[in-house]
Amino acid sequence: MSDPQQQPKIMAKVPTEVRVPPRTRCPLCTELFLAPKILPCLHTFCLPCLEQLEPFSVLGFQGDCSSDSSSDRSCLLRDLPQPLLSILCPVCDTEVDLPPGGIRELTTDYLALNEVLLETLQAQGHGVVCDLCVDGEAAKRCHTCRANLCQFCSQAHRRQRKTASHAVVDMEDLKGYNRIGKPILCPSHPSEELKLFCERCDQPVCRDCVVDKHRQHPYDFTSNVIHKHGDSMRELLKSTQQQVGVLEEALHQVEGVGSSIRCHAEAVAAEIHAFADGYIQAIEEHRDRLLKQLDDLKVQKENLLHLQKAQLEQLLLDMRTGVEFTEHLLTNGSDLEILITKRVVASRLKRLIRVDYSVHPGGDDGIQFSPQEKAGQYHGYEVFGAVLNKAVDPAKCVLQGEDLYHARQNQSASFTVLCNDALGEQMGRGGEFVRVTVVHKDKKDCAIKPAISDNGDGTYHVSYTPEVLGTYIVCVSVKGQHVQGSPFTLTVKNKFRKHQGVFHCCTFCSSGGQKAARCACGGTMPGGFQGCGHGHKGHPGSPHWSCCGKVVEHSECPGGPLGKTLQRSLLRTVAL
Repeated sequence: MSDPQQQPKIMAKVPTEVRVPPRTRCPLCTELFLAPKILPCLHTFCLPCLEQLEPFSVLGFQGDCSSDSSSDRSCLLRDLPQPLLSILCPVCDTEVDLPPGGIRELTTDYLALNEVLLETLQAQGHGVVCDLCVDGEAAKRCHTCRANLCQFCSQAHRRQRKTASHAVVDMEDLKGYNRIGKPILCPSHPSEELKLFCERCDQPVCRDCVVDKHRQHPYDFTSNVIHKHGDSMRELLKSTQQQVGVLEEALHQVEGVGSSIRCHAEAVAAEIHAFADGYIQAIEEHRDRLLKQLDDLKVQKENLLHLQKAQLEQLLLDMRTGVEFTEHLLTNGSDLEILITKRVVASRLKRLIRVDYSVHPGGDDGIQFSPQEKAGQYHGYEVFGAVLNKAVDPAKCVLQGEDLYHARQNQSASFTVLCNDALGEQMGRGGEFVRVTVVHKDKKDCAIKPAISDNGDGTYHVSYTPEVLGTYIVCVSVKGQHVQGSPFTLTVKNKFRKHQGVFHCCTFCSSGGQKAARCACGGTMPGGFQGCGHGHKGHPGSPHWSCCGKVVEHSECPGGPLGKTLQRSLLRTVAL
């Protein structure tokens, strides 16, 4: 909740001729900030302006007290379940979730409060209310107490023994200062200043808090912990700044492709005009048809790029906002201001870093005109010329490979994505945005991250290694659209079982009944014969595996109970 004691009390509006920095004014009311609150998207607004916004959606209910204790029963009476709301940021149009207590529990922008107070003091003919009597205009400021005093309160301040030695200066002398922030008081103990930081609760506290709600919690002075938390925010800032550069380069490429598309379209249009002028009415109709087809193709490509550009611009704007806000906070904010704002800033930067986007343009400039292409007849005249667009058609792309529908646990599997154009012909070049997801059908949190390799000829090699048995749903898309056969199911079975025995024919039979011939299965017969005489259970009467009896040499051993039964049966013998 905001503390009214923390707000600078402005007696008059700033004159229009005074240039006020943008950070001191609310984007909604354009007035100096009053109780500024920071939204999760790092835009700051006045508390009264935020309270006038309509909720965007209702997320749920907060405030469940299900215990039988007296304190919980009082909680039920005092705090009925309140709906969790979300609002749209008036600047970036981002949907942001409000805390359980509503707008008043948003993080206070103390840095903005300091800048408003400083701008107020520097404005000509503009006064600030005395912090003690709350009536007179402040003429002095006590640096020790960090309080604004009128003439009467300033004289009383000097007469008191405890404050007689405090450094008191005229308000006019403060105009050259760049920071004169007021002490930040504890919301729970308004007489105490926030000077400590609770490590367990991750928030600044006062002296009374550490002996009350935060008893036995590890804590330290804000000046001792600012280095650790400041460094973590600087790392997030560095990662975000790197992404800003990547986004700017991606936007540059998108704009370049858009310009190239327009240039190619104009060139093709000139060719079409030159070709169509040789025909009278039939060729003119054919020309108009070609131009319309070209325009539709250009609009289609530009619309695709425009959508990608809008998404990249919005993400870049969000990241720039986060970078500017964090840089300003780390450069101009005090230790306590950084710690108070740390959580909302870190949450926003982490969310922006996790946003998935493509740095490759979503369209290409592959527009060509072929004057030799037959285009049919118009008014009995054979006409030629067609607009060719060598672009991938997801509906014509196909999947190939032996591991499409079956794979083995902990063994590498792969398949190939073959990209074709609208005519079903292979693209012959790479660079397409191919996306593959492999998610377990019954365990949604179990997914396989495949590796996709661009072969540069219109084919893409997809490899993966499943670790969990079961059925998976595989989705393969090109430019955001499913290819032929996608999605499909993949069955992951146990690891391939190798045979543990010997692939042989019964030695007794194949040796012509020699007494010393030994069977590979280890069985014997009466009379000293080493051969087993076809005594195994289920013996096939042909070359077979001694471990399981399978007659296919390059096969998988069934293993399990059947294999164990066959192993025991190998020792059975028959009479001659």
